[in-house]
Amino acid sequence: MKKPKWVVEKEQARKVAAAETVWLFGLHAVRDALMNSNRQKLHLIVTRNARDKLAEAIEFSGIEPEMVDPRKFTAPIDAGSVHQGAALEVKPLDWGGLADNCIGRENPRVILLDRVTDPHNVGAILRSAEVLGASAVIGTRHHSAPETGALAKTASGALERQPYLRMRNLADTIVELQNMGFLVLGLDGEAEVTIEGALSEGRDRPVALVLGAEGPGLRQKTKETVDQLVKIDAAGGFGSLNVSNAAAIALYASRP
Repeated sequence: MKKPKWVVEKEQARKVAAAETVWLFGLHAVRDALMNSNRQKLHLIVTRNARDKLAEAIEFSGIEPEMVDPRKFTAPIDAGSVHQGAALEVKPLDWGGLADNCIGRENPRVILLDRVTDPHNVGAILRSAEVLGASAVIGTRHHSAPETGALAKTASGALERQPYLRMRNLADTIVELQNMGFLVLGLDGEAEVTIEGALSEGRDRPVALVLGAEGPGLRQKTKETVDQLVKIDAAGGFGSLNVSNAAAIALYASRP
């Protein structure tokens, strides 16, 4: 009996995901991945100088590096990537599900990203999320930045420690968080209430902050699903913030 088309597509997607690997590059990103016991490491390419700088991490990981001439760096990464003589092929991290990362912490806060596709922005957001104590950063499987070497390098190690989930549907994820007790706030420059104002009587409550891509902002469906639209209290009426800067300020403003 012929399998339905949706079953075939699901099986194909599962095979593609199983075969997916990521090339990380740069000394910080490679070192932190080597030191991460939860990261499946496949192939390490280093110059002699990079090997010496990563000696402790390489020994910890137990991986045997491939030594290359700096003038003939063979890793399959973009020619313009600042690799610093180190590249590591890995499997994407599996952080588990929403409840695994968003329940059980005191005063949990999460960041949700609505069509934020720039890996440099997401990397910077992961870095801020780790510093400011977010439980997770959540994007979508489509229309959000996947794990890449550029994202990992910008995150400066945070990718190995800060949960980064990619869910199927953002609106469904918002509803699931609401059902867990989260207050879900969508950042919108046209909102009338500030983050501090929305949290004036609820700083002990779990909070989720939703940020949209620069320019388009939040989608209409997202605006309709969040509990409230809020803005960052700005000093003047001109200019706008990069999404990664907005995420850091929003996290700080929502701290318990």
